[in-house]
Amino acid sequence: MAAPLAGELTRVVRFERATLVDDGLGMVERWAPHGRSQRAKRTDLSDGERWRAAEIGASVTTRFVLKRTAFTADLTPKDRLSCDGLSFGISGIREQAADPRFLELTCTARTDR
Repeated sequence: MAAPLAGELTRVVRFERATLVDDGLGMVERWAPHGRSQRAKRTDLSDGERWRAAEIGASVTTRFVLKRTAFTADLTPKDRLSCDGLSFGISGIREQAADPRFLELTCTARTDR
C-alpha cells in the first residue's frame, strides 16, 4: 500500500485508553480520551455477520493509515479508536512498508450496536 497523500487523510480519529478504577464494589475498566485527535485514511477491508450461540453479530474490519508521531508510535492493541460514530478495537499496528513515516492500524468494530 502506497503512502497516502495529504488530501487522503480525510477522517478524524480519536483514541481511548482503559484505566482501572474502583467503583465501590471492585476494580472496573473505564475508557477515557487519550491524546489529541489525528487525521487518517480509512479503508474498509471486510464486513461480516456471525451466528453463534443464538447471537447475530455484524462487524467491519478497517485499516487506518496515519502519520507516525511520538504519540501514535505509543499506541497498543489495548487502546481503541473512534471514527464515524463507531468504536474500533485495534488488532494490529505496523509500520507502513512503503513509507515508515506512516502507521497502519487494523481495527474491527461491531456494526450492529
